[in-house]
Amino acid sequence: MISIGILCSSSAWASRSTSPWTSTGTVSMPRENSITWILIMSFGGIPAPGKSVSFPHKNFHGCLENLYYNGVDIIDLAKRQKPQIIAKGNVSFSCSQPQSVPVTFLSSKSYLALPGSSGEEEISATFQFRTWNKAGLLLFSELQLVSGGLLLFLNDGKLKLNLYQPGKLPSDITAGAGLNDGQWHSISLSAKRHHLSVVVDGQLTSVAPSLGPEQIYSGGTYYFGGCPGNSFGSKCKNPPGGFQGCMRLISISNKAVDLISVQQGSLGNFSDLQIDSCGITDRCLPNYCEHGGECSQSWNTFHCNCANTGYRGATCHNSIYEQSCEAYKHRGNTSGFYYVDSDGSGPLEPFLLYCNMTETAWTIIQHNGSDLTRVRNTNPDNPYAGFFEYTASMEQLQATINHAEHCEQELTYYCKKSRLVNKPDGTPLSWWVGRTNETQTYWGGSLPDPQKCTCGLEGNCIDSQYYCNCDADRNEWTNDTGFLSYKEHLPVTKIVITDTGRPHSEAAYKLGPLLCRGDRSFWNSASFNTEASYLHFPTFHGELSADVSFFFKTTASSGVFLENLGITDFIRIELRSPTVVTFSFDVGNGPFEISVRSPTRFNDNQWHHVRVERNMKEASIRVDQLSPKTQPAPADGHVLLQLNSQLFVGGTATRQRGFLGCIRSLQLNGVALDLEERAKVTPGVEPGCRGHCSSYGKLCLNGGQCREKPSGFSCDCTFSAYAGPFCSDEISAYFGSGSSVIYNFQENYSLSKNSSSHAASFHGDMKLSREMIKFSFRTTRTPSLLLYLSSFYKEYLSVIIAKNGSLQIRYKLNRYQEPDVVNFGFKNMADGQLHHMQINREEGVVFVEIDENARRQVHLSSGTEFSAVKSLVLGRILEHSDVDQETALAGAQGFQGCLSAVQLSHVAPLKAALRPSRPAPITVSGHVTESSCVAQAGTDATSRERTHSFADHSGTRDDREPLANAIKSDSAVIGGLIAVVIFILLCIAAIAVRIYQQKRLYKRNEAKRSENVDSAEAVLKSELNIQNAVSENQKEYFF
Repeated sequence: MISIGILCSSSAWASRSTSPWTSTGTVSMPRENSITWILIMSFGGIPAPGKSVSFPHKNFHGCLENLYYNGVDIIDLAKRQKPQIIAKGNVSFSCSQPQSVPVTFLSSKSYLALPGSSGEEEISATFQFRTWNKAGLLLFSELQLVSGGLLLFLNDGKLKLNLYQPGKLPSDITAGAGLNDGQWHSISLSAKRHHLSVVVDGQLTSVAPSLGPEQIYSGGTYYFGGCPGNSFGSKCKNPPGGFQGCMRLISISNKAVDLISVQQGSLGNFSDLQIDSCGITDRCLPNYCEHGGECSQSWNTFHCNCANTGYRGATCHNSIYEQSCEAYKHRGNTSGFYYVDSDGSGPLEPFLLYCNMTETAWTIIQHNGSDLTRVRNTNPDNPYAGFFEYTASMEQLQATINHAEHCEQELTYYCKKSRLVNKPDGTPLSWWVGRTNETQTYWGGSLPDPQKCTCGLEGNCIDSQYYCNCDADRNEWTNDTGFLSYKEHLPVTKIVITDTGRPHSEAAYKLGPLLCRGDRSFWNSASFNTEASYLHFPTFHGELSADVSFFFKTTASSGVFLENLGITDFIRIELRSPTVVTFSFDVGNGPFEISVRSPTRFNDNQWHHVRVERNMKEASIRVDQLSPKTQPAPADGHVLLQLNSQLFVGGTATRQRGFLGCIRSLQLNGVALDLEERAKVTPGVEPGCRGHCSSYGKLCLNGGQCREKPSGFSCDCTFSAYAGPFCSDEISAYFGSGSSVIYNFQENYSLSKNSSSHAASFHGDMKLSREMIKFSFRTTRTPSLLLYLSSFYKEYLSVIIAKNGSLQIRYKLNRYQEPDVVNFGFKNMADGQLHHMQINREEGVVFVEIDENARRQVHLSSGTEFSAVKSLVLGRILEHSDVDQETALAGAQGFQGCLSAVQLSHVAPLKAALRPSRPAPITVSGHVTESSCVAQAGTDATSRERTHSFADHSGTRDDREPLANAIKSDSAVIGGLIAVVIFILLCIAAIAVRIYQQKRLYKRNEAKRSENVDSAEAVLKSELNIQNAVSENQKEYFF
């Protein structure tokens, strides 16, 4: 330990214990236990005899005092010219520099009152100050003869001088900026007749003479840093509050103030000062703001600005991003680009990637080598090397891969008379390198066995004596393509090709993005079955900053989630009661606890998320989306959390108050603990937890059913009109003129009893006493038939838009009666806007809702049951039907526009037509294409549609011409719209071609040793197509 006093450039003595020291000398001294050792140290400079050495700092110029090393007085040894000390240069043993006496204002109630000469026609004062606070009073002086005063204070780090007198406008000066930086700043102020000025660090600021005071007389007392209480009878004013910091070199009316006399009580008076030292503390050194947070401070504490860091919290410790696509998915997010922070609060920065939310969340990370690259003219002495740079660092990639359940990367490798291995001696001729920087000679689809490919494992190589197709060395294109899936070797960072130097020899490769699915830590869980059971892990080290997060679910009323003990320090997280979660801790300042109380019970067997954090600033706890609770840390207390016992999860060392239930995804400072692996060997604890649908089932929308999985859940959209991982992707279709979609519940009534389709509940003699119908539509055409449900008994339901634009629902549940008509004539429904409709019938009562605001309930008179349902028609009715005149007219015209999310109870006809998952009795006629109904009104749907093929559908496609009496006047309008769309598409295509050409040009200029001609992939595929030998294992990923 070195103890040293330094007279710095500030001319103030400072005492410090520090590891960087200064002096000039070589010291040899005995060490403990009588072991002789030699230590070479330099104080005041760095000697470099015989060497030309440059150092970034000049030698020290000033005074050193009280210089000790392990109790040895270095200066005393130098004075006595001991041989251990070598002095160079001008070193004397006295300090001639004058010493200043600083004074510290310790609190907002501190002040220093000094006498001055009253009645003078000028007020002047100089001093130096340093502070971290943005605001505080520096000086107040009362004016003599007239009321008023002069105030000098800090406001938002700027200096403000204010002179006010009754009946007169105040005179103000603002000078300086950022004066609360903890450095010394010099101030000189002057106020006299027609003159008001202030000098800050040598920069003069003054007001115009016309704005200066007409006359001024100094008062008898100058108040520095604050004002005494009212009981002292002072007229001192302190609007900004007291000053906290240091002052020195105070002069009043050009006379220096002796602060030692103030300390001795012979001059002025003061309160709560520390004289003869500057006790200001730099609370931003060291900087406890993490992840690049910007530190600022006041007198008592420091603050972290976390803007643009990707982190939040008192010390920018907590990442604002999720750790994986799996976590984003279970927040209900759909496919898209997301920032992911793979190690949570760890040192790695977040990065942008694409999450493909299917039944499993896929992480997709791109690189710069996704284009097909052709290689020629290489040999072992002149190899080709292709390098791949990813959109994330190697550390970020490694963390992502380690989190994932499975990762893969497709490596497409084409070859013509180009081998992967030299068969005679087994020397590899082509290879790739992964993140371990090791040469890998196995290829896509193979296990990590040297010099093998997929065909070698499957036994179907084109030449059975080889393990790879390319090693057959044929003068025709072949390939060894597949997915590399050994996680420890991914991602691919380099590929080397050396055998394309012979005549007609060539190779080509294409590397797909890195694909990872799942998150091992997100579902890693354990079930605690007895109160005495627990899991133990190594001691948790979070001395300065610690966070713990996990999910839990239970039916118990209390229990300890986690505990780690030290000699006196500890942390503990527990369910204190059914509605209270508590975080308890002690870092040497005594035990503290903070709790979150919920209005509902936590022991509801649902997943709840807990996050606690403890840092230099505060401790906090948050449960689910409830308001977090915080406990500020003492300003100058103990800060290190020192633990030494094992970490207990699900219980305590005393085997009491153990937790009964499940704990999942436990992470400490962003590092996941493997609960399942430890649970496999621990009595009373089982790996895994069941019942995810009880918490996450609400993510399955629109009638989707939650299905349990060993790790998580999935949404079954079989009986929903929607698709996607959460049954939230609506399926919409654009209907052209005369088109229709027909869902046949049964072709022949007599066959109904043998039907086994999902529509069986509608068949045969079964009476349909209720149905639920939902759909959305958008059109500008009248009349239109939106939906028609028919039966073999001439009963029907039709939903139409009449010629006047009104919406009508027509129920005929008795063949001998006229239909019941529900008419919504409050607005024109063929207005090109998207409308939502829901119909619920319960026997003779029908409830209708339109656009979630127009609601109506009616009672039917025609009947209460639907008998022998035949078919559901969307669009035009193609066969003769015994229906009323309005329905017949609308049915003849059909529907032109967009229909979306059509559902009749458990039947979704559009989904069955556009995205069939099983054979369905569906018939599509005319122009029906998948589209989006949510586009702005007035936009032609055909410009957004995705053509859908019906070639593989169960059922038939009817291309018959529209009915003769169909309205033909719309053809010209449609033709015009199509022409506009075609023109726009041509413009877009031209722009795309231009961008593509520029991109290709850039890649050619940057490529080395590869001959990537224009349309290389197209040319290669053309050659392969001629051979009829390429189409295996190819995928494309589009975003």
